[in-house]
Amino acid sequence: MTVRIRMKQFGRRHRPYFRICAMDIRKPRDGRVLEELGTYDPMVPETDARAVLNGERIKYWVSVGAQPSDKVQVLIKKYGAEGTNLEQQRLALERLAVKRRRPEPMQLLPRPPKPVKRSKKEMAAEAAAEAAAAQAAETSAAQSAETVAEATVAEVPVAEAPATEAPAAE
Repeated sequence: MTVRIRMKQFGRRHRPYFRICAMDIRKPRDGRVLEELGTYDPMVPETDARAVLNGERIKYWVSVGAQPSDKVQVLIKKYGAEGTNLEQQRLALERLAVKRRRPEPMQLLPRPPKPVKRSKKEMAAEAAAEAAAAQAAETSAAQSAETVAEATVAEVPVAEAPATEAPAAE
């Protein structure tokens, strides 16, 4: 059995996505695979983050005689176990991870309470209670102001007039 490392197409129209697989050479492109070895997404904006490979497994399959396709050979050279662009790939994947982070959902913010349906009688009773509370507050404020004024008057010492001595006669 001859094994080939090639891409198996997934995705939809105008949005391709590929899995890099070890397959029997006689199987169709999207047929049964022996092992999936990585992915390739050409729609990712970061070029170095498009291919993610399992380098050890690819190395194994090549060692037992699997032949990579032309496109897969390029990806293995760049992003395989001893790839030339591994550091750039790591940085690109980190940048993508930062971009994908989302802010906290709006649902977690406290919602305002729902308005309570009340009858006209209840609304009139609440208005009367608020008016009575306001009048009571005004009355207590006036009483406390009078008490403060009385205390202030009582506490202020009366200044005594200095005694002036008459000049001594000579």
